[in-house]
Amino acid sequence: MSATALALVLTAAVLHAIWNIAAKRVAHGGYVFVFAYAALSALVWLPIGLIVLAANGAALSVALLAASALSGLLHIAYGLALQTGYRKGELSVVYPVARGTGPLLTMLFAILVLAERPGPIAVAGGFVIVAGVAVVAAARPAGAPRRHTGPSAGSARKGLQWGALTGLAIASYTLWDDHSMTGLALLPVPYFALSTAWQSLLMVPGVRGQWAELSRVAREHWREIVCVAVLSPLAYILVLQAMTTTSVALVAPARESSIVVGSLLAWKLFHEPAPARKFAGAVVVLAGIALIAV
Repeated sequence: MSATALALVLTAAVLHAIWNIAAKRVAHGGYVFVFAYAALSALVWLPIGLIVLAANGAALSVALLAASALSGLLHIAYGLALQTGYRKGELSVVYPVARGTGPLLTMLFAILVLAERPGPIAVAGGFVIVAGVAVVAAARPAGAPRRHTGPSAGSARKGLQWGALTGLAIASYTLWDDHSMTGLALLPVPYFALSTAWQSLLMVPGVRGQWAELSRVAREHWREIVCVAVLSPLAYILVLQAMTTTSVALVAPARESSIVVGSLLAWKLFHEPAPARKFAGAVVVLAGIALIAV
């Protein structure tokens, strides 16, 4: 990986952790919150995408419109699963589980569908990710009984479930977007700008009848909406740009360094329990992702 690609991916990782902290602050109104930041993203990024498209002498092709539409649909699934996970579980559980299972499921897809045969190091990385997720999920507050069945246990269990579902969405959009960048040779900025537009358009039917809720979320969480609307696309566009010159097998694991940043921020800002064990599990997950890349 070149120094430029690495800089792009690491910057994206930090931005990704920051906007996830903002998303975690929104406890209710998940659907309208996802719609709000998708719509604002479209307003910000669509003009930029069209300018980049014109500057490169390209046009709104059928391939660009169709590919970005499917990407938008997959990102809606991702956004809704993530917000549900943050509402029902802790960030220090949902975030590393989601970011860890994404690359793991991508590798499994390559084995089962694409008939690829990864080496033993990559397979070992898969087992390491599972071990790291187990460490995160099993973390409990100091002094809690070993067979704890209270709210914290339920929160961890739901965080694990929704984190895994979010990871499935991550694997889906990562595989498709990588195909769009490499197989279809689409421009990253116009592609994702159109994806944000599709996200907001496809979610309009679900917002009908929820205008009062949308108004409340916009009034109470406008800072979080702006943060996610700007930083989420920016972080991902940096990743897409890196994908144009570097294999997704290297880009995907490197961007997951956000796991460590996110775990530290969750402990600092939300005072979530068992920070040492969850942070250790996040580092193990990151090590497993690195092994898959090797």
